[in-house]
Amino acid sequence: MAAARRMLWMAPAGGFVAAGVWALRTWDPNLPGNPFLGCVFYAATGLHCPGCGATRALHALVHFDLAGALAMNALLILGGPLGLLLVLRALQQLPASFEPWLRPLARPWLWVGLVAGFGVLRNLPWAPFSWLAPG
Repeated sequence: MAAARRMLWMAPAGGFVAAGVWALRTWDPNLPGNPFLGCVFYAATGLHCPGCGATRALHALVHFDLAGALAMNALLILGGPLGLLLVLRALQQLPASFEPWLRPLARPWLWVGLVAGFGVLRNLPWAPFSWLAPG
């Protein structure tokens, strides 16, 4: 019964992912007139938030452009697979052998520090930190 309840989220989540992939394959967020929202934080402050470039990174990823995706938002591209593993861990869908190396990655303060640090570093104006800015 509990396993069935855990699996109920999969159909809507799968539909959401499929719709997102379709939208990202259909419209280019780099072009004017696209239906995607811009970053409100960047518009208000002129600074790149940790999520800036995420839509463009996912657009590049669904077009199999890994280098372009990394250039837009490296944290999303490199941290995304780890986030997926952590979700599967929380849903108890991974073998027990994964637990020892996923336990340290499941600490919320690690991710808070990583995301905040990424947000600060990508706004520094000199290399190599300026390479973290989208684009």
